[in-house]
Amino acid sequence: MSMFCYQCEQTAKGTGCTVMGVCGKDEETAILQDLLVHATKGIGMYAHRARELGGKDSDVDKFVIEALFTTVTNVNFDPERIAKTIRAADEMRTRAHRLYEAACDKSHKAPDELAGPASFELGGSKGDMLARGRQIGIEARLSEKGPDVTGLMELITYGLKGTAAYADHAAILGRTDDDVFAFFHKALDFLTEDSSIEDLTKMALEVGEVNLRVMELLDEANTGTYGHPEPTSVRITPKKGKAILVSGHDLKDLEALLEQTKGKDINIYTHGEMLPCHGYPGLKKYEHLVGNYGGAWQDQRKEFDSFPGAILMTTNCIQKPKPTYKDRIFTCGLVAWPDVTHIADRDFSLVIEAALAADGFAEDGEDKSITVGFGRNAVLGVADKVIEAVKGGNIKHFFLVGGCDGAKPGRNYYTDFAEAAPEDTVILTLACGKYRFNKLEFGDIGGIPRLLDVGQCNDAYSAIQIALALSNAFDTDVNSLPLSIVLSWYEQKAVCILLTLLHLGIKDIRLGPTLPAFVTEPVLNVLVENFGIKPTGDANEDLAAMLG
Repeated sequence: MSMFCYQCEQTAKGTGCTVMGVCGKDEETAILQDLLVHATKGIGMYAHRARELGGKDSDVDKFVIEALFTTVTNVNFDPERIAKTIRAADEMRTRAHRLYEAACDKSHKAPDELAGPASFELGGSKGDMLARGRQIGIEARLSEKGPDVTGLMELITYGLKGTAAYADHAAILGRTDDDVFAFFHKALDFLTEDSSIEDLTKMALEVGEVNLRVMELLDEANTGTYGHPEPTSVRITPKKGKAILVSGHDLKDLEALLEQTKGKDINIYTHGEMLPCHGYPGLKKYEHLVGNYGGAWQDQRKEFDSFPGAILMTTNCIQKPKPTYKDRIFTCGLVAWPDVTHIADRDFSLVIEAALAADGFAEDGEDKSITVGFGRNAVLGVADKVIEAVKGGNIKHFFLVGGCDGAKPGRNYYTDFAEAAPEDTVILTLACGKYRFNKLEFGDIGGIPRLLDVGQCNDAYSAIQIALALSNAFDTDVNSLPLSIVLSWYEQKAVCILLTLLHLGIKDIRLGPTLPAFVTEPVLNVLVENFGIKPTGDANEDLAAMLG
């Protein structure tokens, strides 16, 4: 058995994981994830054609985004659960096939006989699935289509995975768009065809366009449910008492836990990408949401080990749990790890029992805090002051410094960059990349904080809206603003955000700490020529270049 995966920034040797994923996934998991993606392409082939004839099925739509999200880095590491999802995919593909045939019958059209993923035998047992999966992995496509075409196909696939993650978050809160579902089917069908580099590049940018709409949906879902984020001081040291730590991204899971722990004398802490939750009025109203513990996802094994309570993982960012806390960590939603208790239907009674059985914090820590909640509504609410500060020369430049964090060396670049930014500049930040510098003191400019935490990775939508509002205020385009974008990437949600920025025509983005292994030199040259994408280098040299 062998594997090949190069979908994340930390991929082994910068070329691909071939023995075991740097993320922790084993060969079985990697192969089954490839097969699940292949199965979604088959579903998409039928669903796309059915939609062209007016046929659609909400269960098919929902399954596709959940299946793609399942294969995002650090989501599902459990081969048995993935095999179960593949069996469900086989049934869903049959359902989509019947939907297509019914649509053809209604339209008096003879259905096409589809090959490829539409008819590919997925296998019944896990062993059969592994044998099938080895036939359609990335290595097979590299051999057949070459690295340039395969790399672009993977760029589109990874963009779809990231977009699916955001679409799933939005759907959980009741926000969907039928055109988005239609695009997923169209794009998955497209990936089964032979296409030129030009057509593949065009489709990649279309993924970015649709992802912008999906991020808008998620913004509507979050703010419509919990209110617009407000600047909020968040405690970053523990309080005495029993404790539950919530990591991942899902706001509804956090809300459900907060409701179920009311009056139980359990303090709830956020971790990683859940930090921005403290800014939402609908969540911060809970008095037992007391603070944030720890930093970015890659430090969790040490941080979870020392946390004296229960831990709940929502969505992605899980690492292999240590034996010392495996009995008090729980997963829910799509995230899974073998032999870790999985919570269904948001019934967190087992999590609460584990928290009550654990020691909890024996005493309060030193009172320290940071400020979050600078979403688009908060920043644009003081836009007049920001514009006045720019026109008056008090703010010379804006930097958007954020994205995914990770363990691979080289990410100290982002700390060095933020620390070196002149005192007359403002840093917008989002996602877990902010943990590289968000506990440093940056001060303010005329009452405007120099560090503005916009939120989670999906809150790139807020950052985009802030940039567009500033460009309108100064009667120019975003590329002409005193704004530079410095991104760190790790997994597929960062890929779809990058594609969105490229779709918007934003140029001269610096991306690091390394460029994607799946983007070959000829493809990179296209991105450099058209969009001016640059790899991060020396922080001080890059900063000097941006400031001109």
